[in-house]
Amino acid sequence: MTKIVTALAGLLLCGCSAFAADQGAREAFRRIDTNGDRKLEFSEIQAARALMFDRLDANHNGVLEPGEVQAVMEKVKSGRDVQAARFTGLQAEASRMDRNGDGKISRDEFTAAIPDRLLQADSDGDGALSIAEMRALRRQ
Repeated sequence: MTKIVTALAGLLLCGCSAFAADQGAREAFRRIDTNGDRKLEFSEIQAARALMFDRLDANHNGVLEPGEVQAVMEKVKSGRDVQAARFTGLQAEASRMDRNGDGKISRDEFTAAIPDRLLQADSDGDGALSIAEMRALRRQ
């Protein structure tokens, strides 16, 4: 279960290629692909991010505070194959999610944010990531 959570965190927070390499990635993909079309639609990613937010909000106050964000980043960083550059990208992603600049990430801010790597991986612009697009993301 921890591997799946780490894989989901990698995908949902920063689109890390560590997600694609993790053994739990296929299971995580199936969990996110709720309509079973073998694509991750951005709406499915956002729904999964909403569920993940609820798990990450340790004090259940509706926002991710700096300490909670740091704890998540450390968990992802401790996962295998997360390079320093990817971790820095994760920190930047957390900053980008805080759209109102209050130092906290609300559930809406977290859910709405699709990581840049995932947006760029959508090569056909259909608002979904096919298995081929996910494989291409993994090779990056």
